[in-house]
Amino acid sequence: MLMLLVALALACAVVYVGLVAMVFWRAGNVPPAGDYDAIIVLGAQVNPNGEPSIQLRWRLDAAVEAWQETNTMIVACGAQGGNEPAPEAQVMRDYLVARGVAEEDILIDTDSYNTRQNIRNAAGLLAGYNVERVLIVTSDYHLPRAMALAEDEGLDATGVGSPTKEGLLFKAKNYGREALAWVKYWAQKYLRLPLG
Repeated sequence: MLMLLVALALACAVVYVGLVAMVFWRAGNVPPAGDYDAIIVLGAQVNPNGEPSIQLRWRLDAAVEAWQETNTMIVACGAQGGNEPAPEAQVMRDYLVARGVAEEDILIDTDSYNTRQNIRNAAGLLAGYNVERVLIVTSDYHLPRAMALAEDEGLDATGVGSPTKEGLLFKAKNYGREALAWVKYWAQKYLRLPLG
């Protein structure tokens, strides 16, 4: 029995390491962003002082660069988490405006708590505009799954991933968590499990 448990634990570890390697590979092999009519920037943690976390700043800076090239509509997505002083989307809007993005070019979704909801709600907000293709902006490790979710929602999407610039521990934590998020994504998509 002990040998069986050890073998099972080793098999799970090998699968997990393989999933993390897949996340690294996918993040490094996203095609260059093509043309787009709107930008969807996905939320991340807001610090207790009301400032965007470093990861959210990286995403927002990438969104500002994309907006400067096209001056298209931006949808900022993210609800308010339990330890956040304001909805992520509101903090994101303020950050974008402070960096020169026209406020009238920003729509906000303050109701989404996960990536699937981010994409779905952003698509709903853009439905009244003449948008054929969107640019998804998020962290590099997160972009491939966000693109897969956009495709599931029927969006024609291209994407840009903000680089994860912190040290190895920060990278390992985020890439490791993203590996588990892929398992959840596949379970929802292919097994139809109601995992939220």
